[in-house]
Amino acid sequence: MQVLIVLTSHSELGNTGHKTGFWIEEFAAPYYVLADAGADITIASPKGGQPPIDPKSELPEFQTADTTRFKQDEALQKKLAHTVKLNEVDAADYDAVFYPGGHGPLWDLAGDPSSIALIEAFYQQHKPIAFVCHAPAALVKVKDANGVPVVKGKEVTGFSNTEEEAVQLTNVVPFLLEDELKKLGGIYSKGKDWHPYALKDGLLITGQNPASSAEVARILMETLA
Repeated sequence: MQVLIVLTSHSELGNTGHKTGFWIEEFAAPYYVLADAGADITIASPKGGQPPIDPKSELPEFQTADTTRFKQDEALQKKLAHTVKLNEVDAADYDAVFYPGGHGPLWDLAGDPSSIALIEAFYQQHKPIAFVCHAPAALVKVKDANGVPVVKGKEVTGFSNTEEEAVQLTNVVPFLLEDELKKLGGIYSKGKDWHPYALKDGLLITGQNPASSAEVARILMETLA
C-alpha cells in the first residue's frame, strides 16, 4: 500500500514577520497511523527538501504522544528533510494521498498547479484523497472531470472561522477556509472548536483541526481496506 503525504513549502505568515509551515501533530499523527498499518509512505512538497515546520506547533502545550515519537524518530526526520518535489510525483504510483495542515497551505498549495493536477488525478483514478485542518485549502481550485469544483455538493470540514478567530489570524490569512468551502458549494459542517471532527463523502475525507488528524488517517485506512 503506497501513500503519498503532501506538505507545504510556505514559511511566511502573511506580512506579520512571523513564521508558519506545517503543523507537527497533523503530520506525525497520520504518519504513524498509516505507517503502523503497513503503508509505505512517500513525502512530497512543492519545493522538495525540508518543509518548514510551524514554530508554534513545537510549543509544549501542543505536544502529543505522536509528536514526542516524531522527535525521537531520527529515520523519519531524515526522510522529512528530503521530501520529493511535487512536480516529480505521479498519482499512478500511489493508492491514496494525505495533506496535513498548518497555515502554509493557504498560501502555496491552494494555487499550486502541480498539487491541483495531482489531486485531480487521484480523484479521477478513484483513489481516496484526505485533508486535515487548513489543508482542504488545497481543494479550492480542484475540479472534477466535468470542470465542477470537487467540493461542490460534498460534505466537508476544515479549520473553522471561530478557530481562526481564536488564533487571531482572521485578518492575516489570504482567505477563510470555511467561507471558501461554502462559496464553492461544499456542504460545510464543524464540530466543537479544537475537538476531533472528521467527515467522509465518497473518496473525499476531511478533518477540522489538529485533533482530527489521526481520525482522518484512520478513515483513510478503512477506505483503502
